[in-house]
Amino acid sequence: MTITQLKYVLAVAEQQNFTKAAQKTFVTQPTLSMQIQKLEDELDIQIFDRTKKPIELTAIGNKIVSQARSIVNEAERMQDIVDQDKGYIGGEFRLGIIPTIMPTLLPMFLKNFTNKYPKVQLKIEEHTTENIISKLMDGHLDAAIAATPLSHEKVKERVLYYEPFVGYIPDNHRLSAEKKIDKSDLDIDDILLLEDGHCFRDGVINLCKASKGRPQDNFQLQSGSFETLIKLSNEGLGMTLLPYLHTLDISKDQRKKLRFFNEPSPAREVSILHHKNELKMQIIDALYDVVSGVVRGAIAFQDIKVISPKKS
Repeated sequence: MTITQLKYVLAVAEQQNFTKAAQKTFVTQPTLSMQIQKLEDELDIQIFDRTKKPIELTAIGNKIVSQARSIVNEAERMQDIVDQDKGYIGGEFRLGIIPTIMPTLLPMFLKNFTNKYPKVQLKIEEHTTENIISKLMDGHLDAAIAATPLSHEKVKERVLYYEPFVGYIPDNHRLSAEKKIDKSDLDIDDILLLEDGHCFRDGVINLCKASKGRPQDNFQLQSGSFETLIKLSNEGLGMTLLPYLHTLDISKDQRKKLRFFNEPSPAREVSILHHKNELKMQIIDALYDVVSGVVRGAIAFQDIKVISPKKS
């Protein structure tokens, strides 16, 4: 049994196809198939059910893949240990970011980070919070940036910044004449929301429930993007709430419809996440310093005092 054979098994389990797995691992399909067959013969089991299309794991194969993933991850950490001991900041680093943060945060820090740490090969993926946790657990991500707290026993959270909520209020709205708004002004039936699955949506709902004590969760107008929510709001269909960083990229006319909250402003907590056994801490520390420095500077420029979700 070799680490290479286990990597081939993991590739087939992920791709559910021998040809695609061979391409991913940069070997020929016959070579990959032969090595997996050798492993199956050695263990005297069948890892894959080759009669199914796409290929499926057998019952014992599921257990083998789980153990193989742990072995391969631990083997790859050997280099991490050496790099950490030398203080080397480089190598491949897989970072996940949730959809409501990726578009605004990434342009703010990516160029700065790559210029400062040119030996780090960042591989950035957009995922929901649920997928991020799963990929942190199975080793497909080294770290992630998401809204917290999540309170997962195997995931460590390190707060990067608190991002204020900002009201976007059309001209014909009951709050349009207000210079600032308060949580008590919010009416959940009057707010356009993101679709289910977005944690920012959950934050808005919790904010409204806290101020109004309204348990209902029946909404008809929902969207997958803040841009669509703004357009719907401009049509007079209601107000919406935006994360502060998103407001930095809207037009001058749209900015006239922004209303900040009375201080302390409600905000979402955004953290960098990693598995509690992660060893690439030198890269995580570098990311933390760059991202938190850039964003906190942008928020401090507006002199916004926030209240964290844990304290609201």
